[in-house]
Amino acid sequence: MNAVFVTGTGTDVGKTFVTAALIRTLRARGRGIEALKPVATGFDPALIAGSDSGILLAALGRQVTPETLDRVTPWRYAAPLSPDMAAPREKRALDFDALVAFTRRATANAPDLLLIEGIGGVMVPLDERHTVLDWIAALDLPVLLVGGSYLGALSHALTALEVLAARNLKVLATIISETPGGVDLAATCATITRFSREIAVVALPRARTTAAAEEALKPVANLL
Repeated sequence: MNAVFVTGTGTDVGKTFVTAALIRTLRARGRGIEALKPVATGFDPALIAGSDSGILLAALGRQVTPETLDRVTPWRYAAPLSPDMAAPREKRALDFDALVAFTRRATANAPDLLLIEGIGGVMVPLDERHTVLDWIAALDLPVLLVGGSYLGALSHALTALEVLAARNLKVLATIISETPGGVDLAATCATITRFSREIAVVALPRARTTAAAEEALKPVANLL
């Protein structure tokens, strides 16, 4: 296994936080880690350091420059919408075949392990015909699924697991990132575990210091 796709049950559930924490943990273990977030929307060039791409570059120990940004996130759109809606606002279109080819090349060239962070949830449309799920299936990579503990998260997580299973994609683990003011984290994880086809369910408590997050995600890092 030289690449893993990090996807979510929806947007703003903590994919970048999880990916960055795993990068730091694996780098500390001496692993050769690369990471990509090939597609980003809601991208503001004035706020690059705090963007998902900037956070991943920082976790990799790299400066944010035009060159490193282009390598990590070549498809960037300003509108905070799904790519199929954001790209036309700039009179552009996301080329699905080019996206797949880009991530396949990165996977083939990864020295050890490549983490590919998707955009939004697993069923987010990329263009008129393709979703993030189609992208993952084209790559045929193992998946880390990130969800929350908000009301409704159970259905979102279990639906995501079902569609991934329907495409014969291997889910390494489901990571449930605690939602402020949401449903009890332990109870959420226990319920998802009952329905998750023996896939590991890992709780990520809200106390999001770097050290606490990396400790909580050690069982995931051990799978990679």
